[in-house]
Amino acid sequence: MLEPSLIKALLLAGLAAVVAVLVWWRARSRRKARLRENPANDYAMRQDWSGSHGKLNYSSFVYFDADRDGRYGLGDWPMAGIMVRLHDGDGRFKSSARTNRAGFANFLVSMKRRGAPIRAPGSYRFTVSVPPGWRSSSANEVQSQHFRRLAGSPTGLVSEAMLQPVGLCPVRWLSGSVAGNVPASLSVMSKGQALAEHTLGAGAAFRFDLPDDADAIEIAGGGVARRLALSPYPTQLGLLSPQNAVIGSTAPLQTIGFDDITTRGLRKVPSGYAGLTWFNLNAMAYDHTEGSEGYANGNLSGDHVCYTSSGHPAEFSSDRPFGFHSVMLTAAWLRCEGETALIESWLGDELVASDSIALSALAPVHYAPMLAAVTRVRFSTRHYWQLVLEDLVIAR
Repeated sequence: MLEPSLIKALLLAGLAAVVAVLVWWRARSRRKARLRENPANDYAMRQDWSGSHGKLNYSSFVYFDADRDGRYGLGDWPMAGIMVRLHDGDGRFKSSARTNRAGFANFLVSMKRRGAPIRAPGSYRFTVSVPPGWRSSSANEVQSQHFRRLAGSPTGLVSEAMLQPVGLCPVRWLSGSVAGNVPASLSVMSKGQALAEHTLGAGAAFRFDLPDDADAIEIAGGGVARRLALSPYPTQLGLLSPQNAVIGSTAPLQTIGFDDITTRGLRKVPSGYAGLTWFNLNAMAYDHTEGSEGYANGNLSGDHVCYTSSGHPAEFSSDRPFGFHSVMLTAAWLRCEGETALIESWLGDELVASDSIALSALAPVHYAPMLAAVTRVRFSTRHYWQLVLEDLVIAR
């Protein structure tokens, strides 16, 4: 046990430290008060540029490169949830951060804060972790900057330039399956010209990568003929079966984007919206839920998305048959990366299609069954994580 005299000394030392801090704080407050009292200081030109006591974020910006041209343009958008790592000039790991919903991975710069990962002059390396099955279209996922001292700057440290935006895009693929005894062929198109031809085996699943410049696919044969314009995302066609009529190429399509349900953050989708009956689906601003990657990455138009409330099964329906063309599907959170969605479509009491899709929170999957006649579509996930829906396309 400590001697009473030692305990007393420690208490006195602690008390003296507290008193010293209070004295310093009061003196600082009085100096500030004197400055604020004088109107001449309201907009005074700075005279002393020697101090640099502030802090700021130095950011790596990551975007989804929709047109895959390696430049951040009007058709591209920020990506949330991408990991960026920081190393110093000697290769020592300093920090890591994920991009926020605005696409920025932020690293604190400050010469005064001990916890700041950038607090001394030198070279620093920023590395964007490219997800599996993706690539950097801008080819600059690793960048370095040198920081030098500059008195009077906000933090005392500056770099010669900011980091260049980093573009990412997934390797696009097309998948589906063909019903038994239904031979078919598939053409991958670009500007009306065939880039590749594939034979689709009867009773078999298929999956293949798409060229960057592919803009459509055409399927012929076996009563499953169809044409689909491709999106920047991977595409799942579901089961191709002659028993299910396909939406015709001249059928009028209606895109439901969920942006006109509410101008606020959240509202349950009401029955009657877009002429359909809705159950357990909510419309929500993509930035309403803090920290969710999928709500941001799954937002493709406007400011709102739709999702399955509490991750439980949800559906939309109508008494009159309608066409179910396609929908964009995204996992709501990186914590459920690889979650499986089940989409079931009915015509009356008959189940006409049932497809499973592996989901990602980084980008949607374009599910395009192109069913000419359904009355109910049900969405569920295997582990009851929220499923994000966007740009639902139907035919009347």
